[in-house]
Amino acid sequence: MNELMSQAVELMIAGMGFVFAFLVILVFATLLMSKLIGRFAPPEPATPAKTPRAKPKAPASVDPDTAEAIKKAIAQYRSRHKK
Repeated sequence: MNELMSQAVELMIAGMGFVFAFLVILVFATLLMSKLIGRFAPPEPATPAKTPRAKPKAPASVDPDTAEAIKKAIAQYRSRHKK
């Protein structure tokens, strides 16, 4: 039984060592690739400055009948949906 446990511990250490080595290699490969991309990639195109969009103009006046109908509709909606 003692020999079996020592083999299990050796296998565990070997497995953890391989995983650690793989992760170290992966980190260095990622760093190397990011440096290569930064060096050889074409520069990003310049984005034009944002210009404010023209706001749509509201009508100068609303028909009084339309305004009254809107007020009544809002009042009716609020009376039906009270919390």
